[in-house]
Amino acid sequence: MKKRNSESSKLDRKTVERNRRIHMKDLCFKLASLLPPHLFKPSKDMLSQQDQLELAASYIKQLRERVEGLRRVKEEQAVTKTRTSSSVMTSMMIGLRLPVVELRDFGSTIEVVLISGLNKNFMFYEVINVLSEEGAEVVSACYSTVGDKVFHTIHAQVRISRVGVETSRVCERLQDLIC
Repeated sequence: MKKRNSESSKLDRKTVERNRRIHMKDLCFKLASLLPPHLFKPSKDMLSQQDQLELAASYIKQLRERVEGLRRVKEEQAVTKTRTSSSVMTSMMIGLRLPVVELRDFGSTIEVVLISGLNKNFMFYEVINVLSEEGAEVVSACYSTVGDKVFHTIHAQVRISRVGVETSRVCERLQDLIC
């Protein structure tokens, strides 16, 4: 009777171990199927499970670093936006002379904020032409009117990142155009 119990427990252990291995193999296959295909130079069948796991781990690390980088950029932009709103509000309270031209360089993107009075007429397309001539492509532009002030916000992207845009020259040209 003891012999049968030990044989039965060995079979149970073998079955449990086989089921565990099948389950792990299935999980590894599911993990590999979640990875983008461009990560696999040879076909998936040629990679061992260990290679697939290492590839998945490095991909997850890359994604984590990318998320952290994007989170930092988002926080920096939020801080800049907060500073911008407070500086705009402060300048309105102090009563700075209009028009106001603010230009922020974020490397490959530029943000232009123009504040003018309702009675100051300038052609908006001329502002866009200045940016275009200086090597920036306008991505978005909007305006809003608050009281007797008009706020224009323009986001532009540098066309050739190696060359860039000389922001001081752009700011000077915009000042000449608007003032």
